[in-house]
Amino acid sequence: MTADTTRKGILLMILAVFLFTVMDAVAKGLIARYPAPQVVWARFAGQAVIVAALLGPRMGPMLRTAHPWLHLWRSAFQLCATGFFFLSLAYIGLPEATALADTSPVLITLGAALFLGEKLGPRRLFGVFAALAGALIIIRPGAEVFQLAALLPLANAVAYAGNALLTRHIGAREPFWTSLMYGALFGALVTGAWLPQVWITPSLPDLGLFFLVGCLGTAAQLCIIRSFSSVEASVVAPFTYLGIVFSTLWSVLFFDDWPDGWTLIGALVIVVAGLYVWHRETLAARKAQALALDD
Repeated sequence: MTADTTRKGILLMILAVFLFTVMDAVAKGLIARYPAPQVVWARFAGQAVIVAALLGPRMGPMLRTAHPWLHLWRSAFQLCATGFFFLSLAYIGLPEATALADTSPVLITLGAALFLGEKLGPRRLFGVFAALAGALIIIRPGAEVFQLAALLPLANAVAYAGNALLTRHIGAREPFWTSLMYGALFGALVTGAWLPQVWITPSLPDLGLFFLVGCLGTAAQLCIIRSFSSVEASVVAPFTYLGIVFSTLWSVLFFDDWPDGWTLIGALVIVVAGLYVWHRETLAARKAQALALDD
């Protein structure tokens, strides 16, 4: 792996996080005027249209899969992750929601041990509990600022972890376009079934924002895929926490919503816990690689 390749992978991940947080900010603005299912539908319908246009005649072969049930569950987790997060934006601030959702890396570590047979040692457990402690600092159960909607980003983290674990399980068995298209179609069809009950006709400027949500989500997904195909996940994983920085910036610029001190402390605890787990995973991977080379 060359330095240029590593640099490219890191820049792609930073761009993906940037695009996702911009999408979330646009979605938060739309959810103030439109039902959340309608905004979620735009996210997935836009991706389905864009991916279909990119694939063209190759779409038929890309939809062939030997793992339809895995794709179904993976798509369901992806839809739940997006739905829970977008719905939370109607009730809590963007920085708080992003920080709580960023507990997903340590939840993925826990899930990999429970469902994929990976080892769960005391250091991994420490990272998991530290991240959950950071989440409790942000939502402060029992305090006057607590509301049940604060649990939605945590539900997003659980769903995202399920999606990531299934993606890891499918692995390199099928092209990434297959997962990308099935996720988009599933999300668009399920949320599309709700549209007759919740639909509000968008104004012309908002119609462009709905389309922008789909474009930003698709572009971010493609950047993440290209990033992971360029470098190892352990190299780019720490840069995902830039999402908290970007989300705070958009919240201040677009909504004049400043996170309080407890939110910043909780976010810092979550980030440190995630970086600690990442550091331990990187050391373990290097040690295993060294042992393999010695053999």
